[in-house]
Amino acid sequence: MKFLDSSIVKVGVEVGDAEEAIHAAGQLLVQEGLAEESYIEAMKNAYRKNGPYFVLAPHIAIPHARPEDGVNEASVSLIQLKEPVVFGHAMNDPVRLVFGLGASSSDEHLILLQKLTGLLNNPDNVNKLLEATKEEEIKTILEMGN
Repeated sequence: MKFLDSSIVKVGVEVGDAEEAIHAAGQLLVQEGLAEESYIEAMKNAYRKNGPYFVLAPHIAIPHARPEDGVNEASVSLIQLKEPVVFGHAMNDPVRLVFGLGASSSDEHLILLQKLTGLLNNPDNVNKLLEATKEEEIKTILEMGN
C-alpha cells in the first residue's frame, strides 16, 4: 500500500480543467506501476457520468474508479494545483488538492479513505498542503500527521 509516498506527490501542477487534474493525479499512479492507463480513463469516465461527487470538502477532490478498472496496488497520489480548478461542485469548488485513489478491494478503499480523512480532518494539515511549495513539505506534514 502506497499512501502519498514522495514518488506520487507533486506540488504546483498546472492544469487547464478538472479532467486534466484527474489525469495528472492518475498519471502518478501509472508511472509507479500502481495502476494501469485504463484506470485514468475510468476515473475520468466516472467524473463525466456522475459529476463531482468526489469533491468531498472545500478545495479537495478524491477521484477514483472501481478496483477492476486497472488498480495494481492500493495507493493514493496527490497533486497540489498551482491554480485552483472548478469541478462543478456547488459548495466545495474550486479544487487545489487532488488525491488519486486506487484501491484493489473495498477493504483497501475504506482503509485508504480513513487515512485520508484522518489527515484532512485537521484544518491545519489542509492549509499546510495548500501552502506547500515543494514535495518535501508534504512529506513533513504527513509524518507529523501520523
